This record gives sequence, C-alpha cells and structure tokens, in this order.
Amino acid sequence: MSSFRTEVQVEKHKKNIGYDMDVMFLGSCFATNVGDRFLQSRLSAMVNPYGVIYNPMSVANTISSIISNRSFEEGDLNFYGEHWHSFFHHSSFSDRDKDACLLKINKVNAKAYNFLKSSKFIFITFGTAWVYQWMQNEAIVSNCHKYPAKEFNRFLLNVDEIVGKYKKLLTELLVFNPDIQIVFTVSPVRHWKDGAQGNQISKSTLLLAVNSLVEQFESCSYFPAYELVMDDLRDYRFYAEDMIHPNTVAIDYIWEKFKYCFFSLETLEYIKEMHKLVKAIGHRPYDSASISHQNFLTKQVEKIHQLINKYPKADFSSDLDIIKSKII
Repeated sequence: MSSFRTEVQVEKHKKNIGYDMDVMFLGSCFATNVGDRFLQSRLSAMVNPYGVIYNPMSVANTISSIISNRSFEEGDLNFYGEHWHSFFHHSSFSDRDKDACLLKINKVNAKAYNFLKSSKFIFITFGTAWVYQWMQNEAIVSNCHKYPAKEFNRFLLNVDEIVGKYKKLLTELLVFNPDIQIVFTVSPVRHWKDGAQGNQISKSTLLLAVNSLVEQFESCSYFPAYELVMDDLRDYRFYAEDMIHPNTVAIDYIWEKFKYCFFSLETLEYIKEMHKLVKAIGHRPYDSASISHQNFLTKQVEKIHQLINKYPKADFSSDLDIIKSKII
C-alpha cells in the first residue's frame, strides 16, 4: 500500500488572486483564520467587518446591508444591560451612548461598501445551519448579546430556505459588483452543543445548499476546507485542546492548499517578500546605534525601494517611515 491517508486534491481556481486585489471574508471564525493569514501576508483583505457570523441568514443580512449602503438608525438598536446593541453586529460595536454605537456601525458599513465594490473575491464561510430568531420581530440575529434565551426561538434552517435566500442575494451582489468571484466554504469547526448527529445534520444542510448554489451560478465556487480537515487530516492531533477547533497545524495545512488554489506565482513571490520585510522591521537589535545595525537598516531601505519597483501597486510608505525613523 503506497499511501496511508486519503488526501483531498484541490484544483486550481479558474481565476487567480493578485497581490493588489481586494478580497473580503465573511462568516465563521474559520473565515477569520484564513482572512488573518491574508493580512499577515500584507494582502488587501477585509475580514468580518460586522464581527464573526455563523449562520447563512446572518451572512446574507450582512451582505445585503453592505451592498445597499444601509444607514443604521436608532430603531435598529436595542438597549439592554446598560448598553445599546445591534443584533447584526459584534459586541465591540455596543456602547453606553446610542449615537456612538451608530457612528461605529455606519462608519464600518461605509468602508465595507467601498471595499466590496472593488473586491475581486468574496469568501463566505458557513458555520452552522442553526439560527436564533428574536421573538419580538422574528428577525434572525447574528449576536444574542447575552439576552435571556427565552427571548429567542432556535431552529434549523433547511436547504431550500438557504438556497432561496442566496439566489436573490447573489443576483443582487453580481449587479453591484459584476466582476466578483464568490467562493463558499463550510467551516470544519464542530458545533458540538448540538451533539454529533446535530452537528452532522447542520453541516450536511450547508453542504447541500452550497452545492446547489455553485451549480446555479457561474461566478460561484467551493473550497473544500471542511473536507481537508474531516477527510484528509482526520486526526485529533490536528485539533486544539477543546477537540472542536482545528489547531495551528491544521490551519497551516489548509492555508497551503488555499495558496495553491488561488494565488498567482507573482502573489506567492510577493508573500515571501512580505514575510521577510515584516521580519526585518520587527528585528530588535542588542545595540540599535551599532554600525552593523545601522548598515542593516540602510540595506532595508534599499530593499524596500526594490520592492516598490517590483510591486508598483503596493504601498510601502509606512514601512519606509518605520525604517528611516530608526536610522541615526
């Protein structure tokens, strides 16, 4: 037997992600993990502007609010526990002052509108098909903000509900940004409070819905993050201590597959260069005034100018400022 594992083969995407492209990530904490790798690689990404979102309906509501450039008002907020909250947003937007809360929300939404308008890719990660619906207005919420559980109905979405919602939404998104590529993923993070069977039913619902959407929209595709963990790695040594979340080794493995799938050769080279640059900028010398360190800084300035010529669409102004500020 030549192999003792079932390796998931990832095909190259029909379009590459260039180093100068805007890319948006929405969805569960897995979207944040991959999106953070983008940011660490000095690529242009916006990651969960409203905060982490787990269910398809909340992701859809977020996209709708962004592409409509929605202006949130007092009626969109609720007061509880001494703070104003939005059920669409993370608690970091909450505030004792109503106007301050709205200002934070609308400022981010305006930024997300412009970013999504120019984005070439959007990655949408579904975490669970279970949703919480606030009884007062029957709205599906993204964050319960520690409201009493009795104020919510909790239920499982079905495939038709998800597909129906997204057929309309994706049509609107492609009018808003005709050039965007929409990539779905299903999070490999287990939602264990529903039990093994409940988690599997939820993930199966998401997979069936995504498969239907990919078949109906040419601009849609699927990246098998779920399968890479469950069918390729499938070992507890690739999970964190909670046995629920993939650990750093697993995320690294998925990231390598992701890079192969989506990045051009130029982008891969750019990432290598950026990691070297970030390491150089973060270098802490024993003696910052030494001749050797000052020569090192001068060489870094020369390298940054080389990068400016090599990657004209990237912005290295802040890097130059940091290095030059250390030269005596």
